[in-house]
Amino acid sequence: MRNRSRTVRRVSASLVAAALLAAGSIGGAGSASAAPSHDVADSSASPSTSASPSVLRIATSGFVDSFNPFTSIYLLPTNSFRYMYENLVAYDQKDGSPTKGLADSWKTSNDGKTWTFTIQDGLKWSDGQPITSADVKYTYDQMMKVPDLAVANGNLVSNFDSVEAPDAKTLVINLKAAQAPNPGMEIPIVPQHVWSKIKDPAKFTNESNTVVSGPFQLVSYKANQSIVFKANPGYWRGAPKVSGLQYIYYTNSDAQVQALRSGDVDFVTGLTSTQFNALKGATGVTTHSGVGRRYTSISINSGMETADGKAFGTGAAALKDVKVRQALRQAIDNKTLLSKVLNGQGTEATSFIPSSFPKWSLPANSPVIIKYDPAAAEKTLDADGWKVGSDGIRAKNGQKLSLRLLVDSSDPTEQTSADYLKPWLKKVGIDLKVQSSDSDTISDKTVKGDYDMYFSGWSINPDPDYQLGINTCSSRPTRTDGTGGTTQDGYCNPAFDKLYAEQRTELDETKRRAMVQKMLEMNYTDTPQIAIWYANSMEAYRSDRFTGFALQPSNNGIIANQAGAWGFLEAAPVAGSTNTSTNPLRSHAGLIVALIAFVVLVWFLVRHPNSDETE
Repeated sequence: MRNRSRTVRRVSASLVAAALLAAGSIGGAGSASAAPSHDVADSSASPSTSASPSVLRIATSGFVDSFNPFTSIYLLPTNSFRYMYENLVAYDQKDGSPTKGLADSWKTSNDGKTWTFTIQDGLKWSDGQPITSADVKYTYDQMMKVPDLAVANGNLVSNFDSVEAPDAKTLVINLKAAQAPNPGMEIPIVPQHVWSKIKDPAKFTNESNTVVSGPFQLVSYKANQSIVFKANPGYWRGAPKVSGLQYIYYTNSDAQVQALRSGDVDFVTGLTSTQFNALKGATGVTTHSGVGRRYTSISINSGMETADGKAFGTGAAALKDVKVRQALRQAIDNKTLLSKVLNGQGTEATSFIPSSFPKWSLPANSPVIIKYDPAAAEKTLDADGWKVGSDGIRAKNGQKLSLRLLVDSSDPTEQTSADYLKPWLKKVGIDLKVQSSDSDTISDKTVKGDYDMYFSGWSINPDPDYQLGINTCSSRPTRTDGTGGTTQDGYCNPAFDKLYAEQRTELDETKRRAMVQKMLEMNYTDTPQIAIWYANSMEAYRSDRFTGFALQPSNNGIIANQAGAWGFLEAAPVAGSTNTSTNPLRSHAGLIVALIAFVVLVWFLVRHPNSDETE
């Protein structure tokens, strides 16, 4: 799984280009692809020009399955939950350590198995109802008792024995065993008085009329068009300084960059290094590159199975062989990928815990780290019985070593990476078939296990427990269609699971760190994925309109995609600034008219051929 961009069906690129050319609009400043600032399919559903100048407009192409915090694991919805729902315990802005959330304070018993939290005074939901310990108990109980409500965060309550709410201000979590991570972190708390009335909460999309405890309230969601939030004036840390957030969909990142330049949006993240550099010095725009909390990898289908061991999917049989997977790692040059694809804007990866969390991440000098070595990859495959054929491709027992790589057709980073991978793997005798598709199709295929390899990635929290947990055997899907669980790469190793249980209960941080790094070494050697890089998070915003964006961590951190809501909480409009182009449909009316005219012309020529072409 990963966060994915939803692709909108678009008008033929050649027709768009011709129409824009006719309108004299191609060649916008700083756009290598000369893309319009908004695709036609997007523009037709853009937000109204009535949006307030104090609404922060954010470009996105993020995938949304729902805004249900019990079930969604995708980046855009889970980031939204940080704006909508407070956790019992929050991540501090400065360094991600535990800090006050709904709970004002907490304490543990001498044996570490009982955690008692005291809820803050006077907290209210956005509809005015009081927030009490009963809301927290309801949220945790649902995850503990209803499997379909444990999809997103179920592993975080797997050590819970029971939850009690003896009074409105007190919440007691009784654990099966003592644990190091604070059990009040990471789980969005929902209002019992709303969710208890929903007939089937697992299928509830939660996309309008939301009741929240965080700084922003979701007002509306229109798929592939927009997401609208309004500020929650009763937020306990203080009302946001902007009146709302408005996510506007674009079908590619170049269009997002153009939208920022033209003033159609105020904030863009996920920039490529080329886009980032092109925006440096742009009038009214400030760029920011921070140390991210995300890793990117090539996920390998080493044999997808359900939690009870039922195989599913179409993964290549060769990838069940750990030697083949290790040879893939030996044949891939992460250093070159980082340099050529990201222009050095990041760090080479070692594991699925980024180097931005140095006390947990696998160090580069770990003895298990395999260096890029194509000759060694060939020797690994030779020793494993894969013989090179006359066509240069290896085979074993009559089966060619041919693998499929799913690539997002709208993602230039994935496309460029694949261009490097194909010849590298061919050099060692592996045929790589690159299959480009839209992100929705890729999402569907990877859930079903219908792939060999694909580009994946996760955003990691300051404590590694959640990410470690979704690499355990029990986190695999419960159904053979790939649903009913959250697994990072379909990974399962009982020895890893044993260490997971041990590290969770180890209260000595030094000993716990050693256990975590041993787990990462084990995963590295088993090779269910090949971590490529920890990319810097490259962002840009209209500094002539908004100021006050906060970083997490506070030293060289990031604005968007934080483990919290700090980034936009203190953002404020610049005095006297205005949103000059809130509605791209209107701002590009001339382009739309030109496009329509051109399409009509093409239709006319097709339907009415020249006379010398008729009988």
